Amino acid sequence: MNPFEFVTAVDGTTAREAAAAADARFLAGGTTLVDLMKLHVERPRTIVDINPLPLTEIEETADGSIRVGAMVRNSDMAHHELIRSRYPVLSQAILAGASAQVRNMATTGGNLLQRTRCYYFRDTTEPCNKREPGSGCAALEGCNRIHAVLGTSEHCIATHPSDMCVALAALDALVRIEGPTGERVVPFNDFHLPPGDHPERETVLHRGDLITAVEIPPIAYASRSVYVKVRDRASYAFALASAAVALDLRDGVIADARIALGGVATRPWRARDAERMLAGRPIDAASCDAAAEAALAGAVPRQHNAFKIALAKRTLVRALTRAGALP
Repeated sequence: MNPFEFVTAVDGTTAREAAAAADARFLAGGTTLVDLMKLHVERPRTIVDINPLPLTEIEETADGSIRVGAMVRNSDMAHHELIRSRYPVLSQAILAGASAQVRNMATTGGNLLQRTRCYYFRDTTEPCNKREPGSGCAALEGCNRIHAVLGTSEHCIATHPSDMCVALAALDALVRIEGPTGERVVPFNDFHLPPGDHPERETVLHRGDLITAVEIPPIAYASRSVYVKVRDRASYAFALASAAVALDLRDGVIADARIALGGVATRPWRARDAERMLAGRPIDAASCDAAAEAALAGAVPRQHNAFKIALAKRTLVRALTRAGALP
């Protein structure tokens, strides 16, 4: 472990000022940061403990949205009655991730900033543009079975690991951020950046920015939603492919749909082409298959991960079928 300064934040201003220093990191649950520090992937000079901040509430706002504080633990959000009843896809996604012990520690804000499980990112003996810009991407010609087929670039094909973020992408959530210039609100689907030429930049956050909450808009039909995850083993494994689906069904016809994919892309992947494909169609096998084809139309496979394209299509079809069967 490298030496670092440890600062306990007593309020948001203290947290942001401390984090404005070079190579500073916020500490919430620590379920990602501490692991990466042990691997010497993360080497912060300053750790800012934000656990004392009052960001632990889940509440309904005046417009019917649900605001989830950045320090709400994943297990608390998954089991909260407002989340379970209005957004079952989100509860299911959280419970599909990690272990009970990790969910009891991991936070909402931390989950948004969860970093990839790419072998080469976590191994400091291997080149990785995400970890060390300009060093190369060992995954391109290496063992890339778990890597992305959507949203990739010639500089990075690492998958985004979060289950919760896939559901939030489907639900058009908003991210509330406080920074040196005040508060701003970012649409969830704009929060994570594609790798492009700069895979080291994963989000729109700037130095000193603090996530304070996530807001989920009132979507009446989100109660008809499901999350389907396919993985190598039944517990504590990251998705090879996953799908978050919400359907607005009227007399068996799809009036609107929300679809996001996980395990196959460099960020939580909103499948808008598939959503448009479904509008006005019956919820039948042909419609589900057409949506799956549209969702994966731009996929670019590598040597070991081409199977993910067919797997993601089948995962999405299963999610759509399950959502369509809900009352």
